[in-house]
Amino acid sequence: MESEIRSAAKLPAGIAVLGDDGEELTQRAYGEPPHPYRTAFARDGARILHARAFRRLAGKTQVFTRRPGDPPADHFRSRLTHTLEVTQIARTLAGTLGLNTEMAEALALVHDIGHPPYGHAGEKALDQCLRGFGLRFDHNLHALRIVTWFEERYAGFRGLNLTLGVREGIVKHSKDYSAKEHPELSGYFLDEFPPLEAQLIDLADEIAYLTADLDDGLDSGILTLEQVREGVPLFRGFHDNVVREYPGSGEKTSTYEALMGVLNALVTDLLNEVSAGVAAIGATTLEDVRRAPKRLVALGLEMEAARAAAKVFLFDNLYNSPGMEESHQHAAKVVEELFAALMAHPGMLPEDHREEIPTQGLARTVADYIAGMTDSFIEQAWERSSVKE
Repeated sequence: MESEIRSAAKLPAGIAVLGDDGEELTQRAYGEPPHPYRTAFARDGARILHARAFRRLAGKTQVFTRRPGDPPADHFRSRLTHTLEVTQIARTLAGTLGLNTEMAEALALVHDIGHPPYGHAGEKALDQCLRGFGLRFDHNLHALRIVTWFEERYAGFRGLNLTLGVREGIVKHSKDYSAKEHPELSGYFLDEFPPLEAQLIDLADEIAYLTADLDDGLDSGILTLEQVREGVPLFRGFHDNVVREYPGSGEKTSTYEALMGVLNALVTDLLNEVSAGVAAIGATTLEDVRRAPKRLVALGLEMEAARAAAKVFLFDNLYNSPGMEESHQHAAKVVEELFAALMAHPGMLPEDHREEIPTQGLARTVADYIAGMTDSFIEQAWERSSVKE
């Protein structure tokens, strides 16, 4: 049955991005000779994996790192472990569809590298700080700046010198940008959709965090099994099946089995829908994908409704739960107060960041510094800035 799904989902070969160094999407801003035994996208994945910004994801919140009122725990997802889960899903999707798995893997590894500390609460607070200066914070665009400038590992250039295809995917995997509002992105085919390898990342991300956040929410005790069964019908159906088939299984085991069922159902539906969408427009080339009437990576109507309902449940019962709201308020306080302190005392910035002020402006430079921090480092920096004040 599994082999039948793989065969049915396989897309026309011309749709996949090629990995040869002579192809347009494998070109780099700074020319480099081809590697003797690795493709261009495999090299990109390795460069991302070895980047300092990637390692810092281990210290950045995904949803939470502790139960409300408790010290940090080791079992909840960090931004890094979430990234690894997205990578596994993305590689499976790309391989089953016959797409470029190395490109999909590189894009999955880099997709969250631009996130600041404290998860989405930190991003929201940092964006609010920048709005006061007519600027915005966008983690996709910040990720692009990390890989093109902030990482310093090579003698011949700044940044990681990633391929055009991966840089385009960093920008466009989850949203579209207009050339009018972002002329600096003109080299990234803003009037076209990205390749399927990039489009897959957004849904791989959704699938990964939907199931993982239910898992962490239950494991933390913030959510109860009864709540999830009542509020997430997709989960309830799989949980009923597990309990019926394995009546002696414990609550944790039956929960894990049900969550695996949810994940597999979402992935299978996505594979079927991508194949159907490509066939519906008769796409046989990458150019057909780029000029399609809409993005071709999407869930079917029924599964999309189930996913949306689960996401609403998570917002109402986990992300915005009383204990989490307290954490969000703390995150906003720390980011806002540290931002204000650094704006008032730019001498507290490290020398390499102070050097950026003449070209980037003080507000953007301060935001860049904060965005690179881990949760623990920003707490320390905030406490030091409070003493300074």
